[in-house]
Amino acid sequence: MRKDLGKKLIFTPLPVLIIGTYDKDGNPNAMNAAWGIQSDYEEVTITLSEHKTTKNLRETGAFTVSFATKDTITISDYFGIASGNKEDKIAKSGVKIEKSKYVNAPIILDYPLTLECKVKSFEGEKLIGEVMNISVDEKYLKNGKIDYDKLGIVTFDSVDNTYRIIGESVAKAFSEGLKIK
Repeated sequence: MRKDLGKKLIFTPLPVLIIGTYDKDGNPNAMNAAWGIQSDYEEVTITLSEHKTTKNLRETGAFTVSFATKDTITISDYFGIASGNKEDKIAKSGVKIEKSKYVNAPIILDYPLTLECKVKSFEGEKLIGEVMNISVDEKYLKNGKIDYDKLGIVTFDSVDNTYRIIGESVAKAFSEGLKIK
């Protein structure tokens, strides 16, 4: 038997994304966002309400997207509960920053996987970014590809307000269904 739960949306997994930006003076900032998707082959879409980050996006036209991991969860949660308008989150967290070679945005080196993006459009709360480069710490590569098992990427569980790690691979895409076809 099924039970109706009402309109509260449960959409999972929600990636825990760390959005890195510079302000107009070149000061780095980071925020935690969970409302993001890959929306095309070289495009990401993220929904953001008004923050220091959104002001920075409008000023610089660039950002990075890093994926929170089990090893970065404390820093990632901090980036979501502190305001860049009230404190220097980069300095307080102690993360290491490197300027992207592809866009005017910081790469937070503590995160092993980062998308370097330019703003394609930003209307209302919907940010669309064109991915200009993907950078990854070499120790997370296996045969030249990203090893997701090693990364330990986490997702946001909106039911329990917890972070969960992405689990094991269960099947090969575009071939499992061939058993039925």
